[in-house]
Amino acid sequence: MKILVDGKIDQAGINLLKAEHLVDTYQSLTQEELINIIAQYDALIVRGDVVISKDVIEAGVNLKVIGRAGLEVDHIDIQAATQKGIIVLNAPQGSSASAIEYTLGMMLALSRNIPQAYLSLKEGNWDRYKFIGSEIKDKVLGIVGLGRIGAGVAQRALAFKMQVLAYDPFVSESKAKELGVSLVSLAELLSKADYITLHLPATVDTRKMFNKEAFARMKKGVKLINCAHAEILDYEALIWALQEGIVSGSALDAWDKLDKHYTTLLSMPNVICTPRLAFKTQEAEAEVAISVAKGVLAALKSEPVATSLNIPPISKEMMEKIKPYLLLMEKMGILVVHLTEGRIKNIEVKYNGGISMADTKMLTLGVLKAVLNSVFNEDINLVNAPEVAKAKGIVVKEVKSKEAVNFVDLITVTVGTDKGEHKVAGTLFSKTQGRIVEIDNFRVDIDPTGWLLLVSHEDIPGIAGKIGTVLGENRINITGMQIVRAATEDDFAIIVNIRTDIEDRLMDKLRASDGILSIKKVCFDG
Repeated sequence: MKILVDGKIDQAGINLLKAEHLVDTYQSLTQEELINIIAQYDALIVRGDVVISKDVIEAGVNLKVIGRAGLEVDHIDIQAATQKGIIVLNAPQGSSASAIEYTLGMMLALSRNIPQAYLSLKEGNWDRYKFIGSEIKDKVLGIVGLGRIGAGVAQRALAFKMQVLAYDPFVSESKAKELGVSLVSLAELLSKADYITLHLPATVDTRKMFNKEAFARMKKGVKLINCAHAEILDYEALIWALQEGIVSGSALDAWDKLDKHYTTLLSMPNVICTPRLAFKTQEAEAEVAISVAKGVLAALKSEPVATSLNIPPISKEMMEKIKPYLLLMEKMGILVVHLTEGRIKNIEVKYNGGISMADTKMLTLGVLKAVLNSVFNEDINLVNAPEVAKAKGIVVKEVKSKEAVNFVDLITVTVGTDKGEHKVAGTLFSKTQGRIVEIDNFRVDIDPTGWLLLVSHEDIPGIAGKIGTVLGENRINITGMQIVRAATEDDFAIIVNIRTDIEDRLMDKLRASDGILSIKKVCFDG
């Protein structure tokens, strides 16, 4: 078969590919060039920010697999690839050790003022006292996000004889104990940590999670490290915290170089900034190349692919049968996890009606992947989702019944936590249109696209009007609204489809309105 490699990957990966197939290598093909030649290739491997658009995928009439030599896949249209039956895979673990070590390196550099001392010496100064630092031994390290990288940082920090606190509401006490760290609330971590390192996924819920309010709760003099994602940090708030002395120093590798705060942070003497180097080492480059090559070779042989992001092996006939449900399952997983609070203990997927007689393994994995990706800072796909759930102590159960309930086919997803459980049910309309038809005890009809507001309220008049007024005054278009009452209880809810995101200040304004008990927002489109 023929493999196209666009971008520089380590020769170790190229050699693996050439041992079995024909390989052509290019550097930075344009979209037009890629579209013009992709039809002759069975596999495509890309590096960096090469955009694999729907047009490229449509032109790849012989494509069976797309491999990303690295972690981020935002520039690949995975949905289009899935619809064409093309496996998309990445190499997420090759650079984990690099990111873990870099985090520790940034912590040490921050503690001992190493970059500042180096630059001073380069300028001809011999100032040994200006750059006196502090030891990290016996200090308290707070790790926010105890995924693969966060756990690795914890293990190495313990070797430095640090006391390690961790906040991750979706990690079990037993897992934390196994790592040797103390699982605490975010408030406790912020108030006690001498160092805080962030290892969270970039999601709707974590965007600007570390804002002015969070900084105000931190122990004065704390040092902050962010080698994860720029989106989780409010950089304007960080500048304020640095100026106020709440944060005594910060080391940043995750941020947008075009951010308006770039110049201000670079000018601050107690801030270390690097251009996204955490995942860049010679070893990581080789491991990434070998990993993506092995994945592509496995996919071309129709073997299971451990780093597949979209589709495990399944017969063509069964795939045609369950394909319309795949996107619905993902949306149901996203919604149900937004309803829950606390640590997830179990996930049940129940199939009623004709769908119960199909091979539903991929559908259950689709729900599991969506739920886990919403709460864990890990690279979770259809292949590794069960292993991740097991490691987190989450019990996954699949239940089937040929009995039809309200619809010919109905799928119900129930998530139980240490604070209760919530469920979401969905079905297909006209055999292709996925709809959510039940949320807990509410009968609904939701097109799971765009943004959604879920409002629980008292049985008093005018609630819907208040919501409409606030949204209208702020030029937020409402695309749909349902006022529903629970089937068995005196609970009332309003479900609002909106075209765009709603700012936190408006959410707070709605929460403060008389009669509104709670309000949550959901983004179905990532």
